[in-house]
Amino acid sequence: MRTLFQWATIAPILAWLLYFSGLISDSAIFQVVATVLLIAAVISAVHHSEVIAHRVGEPYGTIILAVAVTIIEVSIIVSLMVSGGEESMSLARDTVFAATMLILNGIVGACLFIGGLKFHEQNFSKHSATIALVSLVAIIILTLVFPSVTTSVKGPYYSTPQLIFVSVTCIIIYGFFLFAQTKRHREYFLSAEDNEDVQHITITNLQLVASLAFLLVSLGIVVLLAKTLSPTIETIVVKHHLPKTLVGIVIAAVILLPEGIAAIIAARINKLQTSLNLALGSALASIGLTIPCVAVVSIIYDMKIILGLDIKSIILLGLSVFIVMLSLASGRTNIVYGVVLLVNLLAFIFLIIHP
Repeated sequence: MRTLFQWATIAPILAWLLYFSGLISDSAIFQVVATVLLIAAVISAVHHSEVIAHRVGEPYGTIILAVAVTIIEVSIIVSLMVSGGEESMSLARDTVFAATMLILNGIVGACLFIGGLKFHEQNFSKHSATIALVSLVAIIILTLVFPSVTTSVKGPYYSTPQLIFVSVTCIIIYGFFLFAQTKRHREYFLSAEDNEDVQHITITNLQLVASLAFLLVSLGIVVLLAKTLSPTIETIVVKHHLPKTLVGIVIAAVILLPEGIAAIIAARINKLQTSLNLALGSALASIGLTIPCVAVVSIIYDMKIILGLDIKSIILLGLSVFIVMLSLASGRTNIVYGVVLLVNLLAFIFLIIHP
């Protein structure tokens, strides 16, 4: 345990040192090293999030990881919005949409597939899934679909009063979801294994504080390295005549790696409830926290932000939500649900390359 902790501490520090050295943009060799350290930082974040989860118990551990990733994601989006001008008008929408599709189809699909492959069938609380999906559907419709059909402002925009209203509703819905997850219906989000882990593993206060700090350190460098390497990714994408939208998907995938790996690890040890807590909680945090923050920035700087999706994206998003709802409706899952979701993810990526 101590050796793993030391490794998970050293890796992000090395990544930060390389980032501040300024060598990444000057050499292809250092870009490869940066990629390796980025992956190491992701694994480090997963380790520290697991330590925190063991100490504070579920579902608090998964909430901390989801909110930490979302806060860093929001800070990056806001900084790019302020400095990017009109070119960043659709940045928040594209990032949130990509993250939601990757979570619902990629993370959930991979967890159901891997769990079904190993255990044939896995059980989870359908009540927890229903609470999360009801909240998620409401936030998705309000933030990504309605802006394309409202008439106060022409185009996929919200007027300022509409933006304020939707932001408040997002906070209310996400706040009551957290209340249900941590207080009123906490038992829905727990499994028998969660209690056993708390009894068998002892995490000291010092380890908890250190893991909290290095979780943020690891997540921070993951996002910064992803941004730094994005021009190289964009060059490769353009060189192969692919849409630039793929760059945003790649970056979103990198940012979501800590949660994705943690969720898949949980599914492999038959803790599907933890996997779903991570995945659905991350999707809710990604939209429910990002949109209000972006709305505040757009109002302060008098910026227009594009939120509404086009019809193709709405259909793909609706299909994803519908499949996840059907897959999680019975409280039991199998390999077929995972395969269908992963195919849906492939369709999302394929239709970006061949629209």
